[in-house]
Amino acid sequence: MLTRIEAEHHLAKVFGFSSFYDLQWEVIEKILHGRRVLLIEKTGFGKSLCYQFPATILEGVTIVFSPLIALMRDQVASLSSRGIPAAAIHSNQEKDKNDYIIEKAKKNELKLLYIAPERLENIEWIRAARDMRISLVVVDEAHCISMWGHTFRPNYRRIINLVNLLPRNFPVLATTATATSKVEMDIAEQIGGGIQVIRGRLMRPNIHLGVKMISTEDDKFIWLAQVLPKLPKPGIIYTGTQSDTDIYSNWLQYLNYRTAAYHGRLDADTRQKIEFDFMNNNLDCVVSTNALGMGIDKPDIRFIIHTQIPQSPIHYYQEIGRAGRDGEPSFAILLFNPKEDLALPRSFIENGKPSLKAYQKVMEVTRKQLLSRNEIIVATNLKQTQVTVILADLIDQNILNEQVNQRKKMYFYNPNAPEFDYSMADNLRKIQTEQLAHMEAYVYTDHCRMKYLCDYLGDRLDEQCGICDVDTGKSLPLNELHNIQERLQEFRETFFPVLEVETKGTKLINGVAASYYGITNVGQAIHHCKYEGGGDFPDWLLRLALKAYRKHFGNMIFDLILYVPPTESGDLVKNFAVKMAQVLDIKISHNLTKVYSTRPQKELQSAITKKENVKGKFIYRPVEELQGKRILLIDDIFDSGATVREIGRMLSSAGAEVIAPLVIARTVGGDL
Repeated sequence: MLTRIEAEHHLAKVFGFSSFYDLQWEVIEKILHGRRVLLIEKTGFGKSLCYQFPATILEGVTIVFSPLIALMRDQVASLSSRGIPAAAIHSNQEKDKNDYIIEKAKKNELKLLYIAPERLENIEWIRAARDMRISLVVVDEAHCISMWGHTFRPNYRRIINLVNLLPRNFPVLATTATATSKVEMDIAEQIGGGIQVIRGRLMRPNIHLGVKMISTEDDKFIWLAQVLPKLPKPGIIYTGTQSDTDIYSNWLQYLNYRTAAYHGRLDADTRQKIEFDFMNNNLDCVVSTNALGMGIDKPDIRFIIHTQIPQSPIHYYQEIGRAGRDGEPSFAILLFNPKEDLALPRSFIENGKPSLKAYQKVMEVTRKQLLSRNEIIVATNLKQTQVTVILADLIDQNILNEQVNQRKKMYFYNPNAPEFDYSMADNLRKIQTEQLAHMEAYVYTDHCRMKYLCDYLGDRLDEQCGICDVDTGKSLPLNELHNIQERLQEFRETFFPVLEVETKGTKLINGVAASYYGITNVGQAIHHCKYEGGGDFPDWLLRLALKAYRKHFGNMIFDLILYVPPTESGDLVKNFAVKMAQVLDIKISHNLTKVYSTRPQKELQSAITKKENVKGKFIYRPVEELQGKRILLIDDIFDSGATVREIGRMLSSAGAEVIAPLVIARTVGGDL
């Protein structure tokens, strides 16, 4: 077995570091002795070296389970540059590439293989793993194992099933930057095997913590305009919703900052481009949901701003921990509107676990027949994320059985199933509600903010950070900007959300909405007209839509205006489209019709069911009128985009040259 001196000689030769941190060597030594270890250590400490180093010593391949594709890419590139054979398999890669990498692992040609936990549902991977010489199993972001962790993922349970099959003397490393005592005990219990817990210190003395109380949502935009000139760059601005990333990013671009909006629904190429630009300081900041950060190894992030209060101190510490990993001064500021900001995390908590009724729906449909996941989604009208969680829970409780038919997973009710236990979901909501209360208490604390977070996470400190706004009694100074309120109003009247509908094999191009539905009074006006007998959409909505049209399509020429046939809004969209045609002097056609009736899309929970609802339901006659035509397609509300995409597919197959959607409002949420 290596001594520390011998290990550090190898460390310098392979990794270019002269020595280990003491905790790093403590972890590595235990791994090399075949122990199981849970490492809880702050971001930037170097947790990845605790498994990368042993991987270069041990015979065979180290399997690293990680939910972070960005981290996989960065670490594979870094390891490869050092001559250490490493690769990753995940859903953003082509199947041929994933298959090639698996074959390399089976031939013992890799030292590290990074795998997204979802791959554990892949039959080819399960079979291939039996033929690999695995030397070490790593569970990165191990809080995802725990139901009480801040980003629990059902697929992580399958990792535990794998770990439990390993011999007691087989090394396993679980790592996380954030774990309360309850999460720590849960992870340790699940991994078992006499696991040893090593916990580092969580104090980050270089991060200036602060809270700014905000009266209105407009004040958040104004505060950013006042403070960003004072802050070193680059940074991350975290928002609560995907639509907010779009709005805040565009506001900052309007103020001449280099920004990009980032969230989980961006395609892989766009995400990689934003990550590359951020890593190379081509952006002043990224405006993101919590989708960005966990896999970004960037030491010089200078500020983290939250425009929405997180669900818990665990979430918050994890996210602010991405700042100042180089030890230089950095800022973490939370903007808090006490009148409105608690509603969103409360909604997340309420909907985090599906309702008992949702579980009963899945049990009912699987009692009747063998069904795939997508068939269950259609049969129950539940969201995809809900069904994924429900299936994992019901399989865990031995209520559903899972089998593979022609490489497709199918589910059916276990005839000997025990009674379903829903108490865990109720307990989870209770704990998450308590966590949110602790986060709210952080806002109002009159003690050191860093000490508050560390104490909550189980690292009880005697000292204070000395630099937070409570300890110093100071907040960030503001710039006096002239006409900032007027500039914000002008921005709101010229910012129009893009509709991402371009689809391979169709002539659809990305469209535009005049506004977001739930943010301005546009949604109220539409609702009044559609559901309260308010008559035609008012002319001010027409003027706003014309502004959006001219900004987005101003240089394009259209031959024909079509409108989406109504489900429940009568002639509202038709009359609106007629007015648009008159103003734009474009011919309008009324020949786009429904072949069959459809349900209102707002009643359907999943993108899958929405797509099925409209599939094959539209027709245009005579089809010859569409040959070579450039079409402006008008609707009132855009949600999942399923209707626009289906009509676009039909019009494309009929010979249209371009189909460009224009809607009055885009919904804030959308579905999964």
